[in-house]
Formats: sequence, structure tokens, C-alpha cells
Amino acid sequence: MLARGRAAGLAAFENTLPVAAYSFRAAAICLPIFMFFKDQTSTPDDVVLSLFVDLLLFAASWAGFALASLYLAKALGVADSWPRFIAAWNWSAVVQYLALAVLSLPGLLLDKGGLLDLGGLLALFYALWMEWFVARHALRLSALGAAGFVALDLGIAVFLGGFAARITG
Repeated sequence: MLARGRAAGLAAFENTLPVAAYSFRAAAICLPIFMFFKDQTSTPDDVVLSLFVDLLLFAASWAGFALASLYLAKALGVADSWPRFIAAWNWSAVVQYLALAVLSLPGLLLDKGGLLDLGGLLALFYALWMEWFVARHALRLSALGAAGFVALDLGIAVFLGGFAARITG
């Protein structure tokens, strides 16, 4: 329901820490898609380092956002809703990754660019919207407040991506 913009989908997630903890299993579902879309041009000597850095980047980004979002939720006075939010955020990531895979596949397989690359861009916009939607409704935030959670996630990803690029050079 969340994937279709229905806030009633949040009812599927209890607002408890065990439910939030269980939801991190979504990362295991998303990891293969993440690794598929990583740069595949590494030389054989760099493959192990690149793989190790990519795995660390994935875990640090996922866990880093969860931790940072808890502190942001506390600062905004909505920490009581954070377990439901993070559970919905984690599971909605599965939908986002699947949308990215499906919408980007034609451009990757046909390697034509142009309109076929538009699928990946649409998937990115969908993912940003979905993160915003989950934050807005799970935490009962204003549109701007929810955008802050999306910006936090993007900021962490950009920072860690830049850090990883420096390591793998």
C-alpha cells in the first residue's frame, strides 16, 4: 500500500523495536541489487578491495541513516514513532530497489542510452518520493520535515560514496 501512496499501509508495521530490528532483513534482499549496479570496471587486482568497500558502504549507509534518523526524530519530538518509521523505511527500500532494477534493466541490457536511461531516473524519483512519503506519514511530519529525512539519507549516501571513491581511487 505504501508503494501506491496509501498511508494506511503503515498499519502493517507495529510501532515496536523488535519490528524495527526485524525490518533490517530488508537490507539482505536489497544487497544483490545494490552490488549488481555497482561499477563493474575494476581491474582484477582491485576487485577484492572494490567488493569490500562496496559492502562496507552499503552497511554503513543503511545503518548510518537508521541511527541518524533516530537522533533527528528525537530532535523533532517524534521519536515515539521512529520504530514504525524505520520498519516502513527498511521494507519500502525493497520496493525502491526492485523498481530501480526493473526500470533500469532495458537501458543496461540494450545499452542504447537516451530514453532507456530515463527508467533509472524515474526509479530514482520514485525512491525519493517513497522515502518522503514514509517519513511524512510514519512520523506525522510536515512536507518540509519529511524532506529533511530524505536529505539526511542523501547526505549520508553522498558522503560515504565520496569516501569510498577516495579509497578505491
